[in-house]
Amino acid sequence: MTTSQQDIISGSRAIMSEWPEPGSVEAIQKGSPLPLYYQLKELLRQEIESGHWQPGQRIPSEAELCQAFDISRSVVRQALKELEYQGLLYREQGKGTFVAQPKISESLMQDLSGFYEDMVAKGLTPVTKVLRQEVQPANKKIANYLQIEPGVQVIVIERLRSVGSEPINLVTTYVPYDICPDLIEEDLSTQSLYALLEKKHGLELSHGRRTIEAVAANQYEAQLLGVEEGAPLVLLDSVSYLKDGRPIEYFHAVHRGDRSRFEVEVVRVRPGEDPLDYVVGLPPTNSLYS
Repeated sequence: MTTSQQDIISGSRAIMSEWPEPGSVEAIQKGSPLPLYYQLKELLRQEIESGHWQPGQRIPSEAELCQAFDISRSVVRQALKELEYQGLLYREQGKGTFVAQPKISESLMQDLSGFYEDMVAKGLTPVTKVLRQEVQPANKKIANYLQIEPGVQVIVIERLRSVGSEPINLVTTYVPYDICPDLIEEDLSTQSLYALLEKKHGLELSHGRRTIEAVAANQYEAQLLGVEEGAPLVLLDSVSYLKDGRPIEYFHAVHRGDRSRFEVEVVRVRPGEDPLDYVVGLPPTNSLYS
């Protein structure tokens, strides 16, 4: 890095590692077939992923980066915008651009453990706010998931799940009332639904099935999750089953796209083999919903 670049970075109170001198293979090279914005994006990404820039730290301004690397503002903006899309940076109007908190990883092939236990295990502070807990008749969609007749009573539990003060996901859960009527009186703000069903009510969960898709936040979801209307969310629909095969729970969960990442474990199943045999042998991971 040149003296000019070091002075600019220091002046912005963002601490960078030693960057390559101009002309080296790692530095931004204007003669390279790689676009300039891509080269800058990778240099900034390296500062973030190496830990030299910490979450919440302000990075150099657009003007400072333009001056430091002798590139146009449009190049800098494109690099920063892509890092925002990838959840590595975020902007605060009038304040600047900052390093984002790492995304919370979630697995789609997992044991059915709870949000509270999972967050504590990660060293985070879990918070659950119960927005709604009531009995209502199942509509056709819910009845289909739970394999009951439309109009049958279900317990509806809507919860906003946060880590510290930051909302992460909004989950609406449906449980057949006749399977566990006492659930309507339980306090689910500080305990796992799955643990409660098993330990207190003797309902042993066996497995589940989930679908995942990208959706845009509606006004209600945006307000609760602290994002703009239309912001990208990840939607999970899930049905969990008891050991006897009965559906015990259906949930509909929307996750902030800028704070969530999902991992999928895959196995190669040969003819005559049961894929569940492989699932049982996988290291356990945790759910963020129950």
